[in-house]
Amino acid sequence: MICSLILGRKGSVGLPGKNLLKLGGKPLSWYAMNAANKTMEIDRHFISTDDNDLMVLGESMGFEVIIRPDYLATSQALGDDAYLHGYREIIKRCNGEEPELLVLLFCNAPTINSKLIGAGIKLLRDNPNADSAVTVSRYNMYSPSRARSISTKGYLQPFIPFEHHSNASNINCDRDSQGDVWFADVAVSVIRPKNLEVLESGMLPQRWMGQNILPIKNEAGFDLDYEWQLGQASWWLEKYGDEV
Repeated sequence: MICSLILGRKGSVGLPGKNLLKLGGKPLSWYAMNAANKTMEIDRHFISTDDNDLMVLGESMGFEVIIRPDYLATSQALGDDAYLHGYREIIKRCNGEEPELLVLLFCNAPTINSKLIGAGIKLLRDNPNADSAVTVSRYNMYSPSRARSISTKGYLQPFIPFEHHSNASNINCDRDSQGDVWFADVAVSVIRPKNLEVLESGMLPQRWMGQNILPIKNEAGFDLDYEWQLGQASWWLEKYGDEV
């Protein structure tokens, strides 16, 4: 048995109401749910939320509602803990049966389709030593070598001191000089459930991924938190999205 579990919290700060914001005539969260529904390997679907409107949308799309408790519905709550709570509820509803795999999604991450989810499931079935398979996107322009922080004197400085870069001698103004830079775009994480039981040993910052993480190569994936990202989401869905 494979289960999907999507998270959606009501109180967004960066873009209030983002999970139900209309994009291409559909609520933003519809796209991840639709991708999960079109993935034939998934047997049951669950949504963890404190938002009544999301509950209605989820149920209309065949998702079983898990009510997200107040302590996991704040802006400080971690996805790690919300996924763990949801997983434990899934175990109860499945009469103690542990799913083979969990497909973890976010309501505000629309850059996902059934092909990517299916690829992640296949990767884990083919690689028993892997803890997870997650979508990653190549963002060389955001290489750690180009990141800056502002010092107490108000000057820009390297976010990570260059002496900590293994190939600092190759750093230059060419954004590709450090090789490809892959970011986990959290469009989907296909994981082994055991990862959630040992979160303390998972790789930061998304500990639910475990340690042995396989890449599912995506293109310009992301989770949407700001209004300026809507254009990128529309482009992605037009080019790669599942049929509406």
